[in-house]
Amino acid sequence: MIIKLTDGEKKKGKPFTLSSSPTEKDHIEFTKKLTGHEFSNILDSMVPGDKATVKGPFGKLTFEGEHAKIALLSGGIGITPMISICKYCTDMKLDTDIMLICSDKTEEDMIFKEELEEMEKQNPNLKVFHTLTRASENWTGCRERICENLILRELPDYSERTFYVCGPPPMVDAMVELLQSMRIPDSEINKESLIGY
Repeated sequence: MIIKLTDGEKKKGKPFTLSSSPTEKDHIEFTKKLTGHEFSNILDSMVPGDKATVKGPFGKLTFEGEHAKIALLSGGIGITPMISICKYCTDMKLDTDIMLICSDKTEEDMIFKEELEEMEKQNPNLKVFHTLTRASENWTGCRERICENLILRELPDYSERTFYVCGPPPMVDAMVELLQSMRIPDSEINKESLIGY
């Protein structure tokens, strides 16, 4: 979807993926890291009652229970459509086997961590795995980028899954290339690139 905010006479627009689920009927949710840029500053200064223009949604990275096993690969803010899918499957009590692999830079970049932990408690079919590429010394988890070894280790049944990939364009391109090299058919790879997040 496209969100447009007004700053005086000027309108500033930016594309977003929804982080809310279709089961959440009373609101829509998108997630934005406040970066200090113009759009971020306008958004940060908004108060209840301020207006925004919303167009869309336009993306095709959706899931309605059509696959028995899925793998979600996210990089950074690419977690947003994945959280929506996880919420939907959990709220609908679907039997879908979900493996979510989140790659972030640092501990501070891990958004939705607590929400995902809570969903894992509610949904026995959901497993979440985090890896950090620039973690602090205190991080005891994985420090790898998403690679073939990581997928083979964490997703031994990868060939039985439909993949969903979202993140910055270089990450998405690398993941598609990796999955193709692992003989995942293009029909089983769904992707969305987030530009300028």
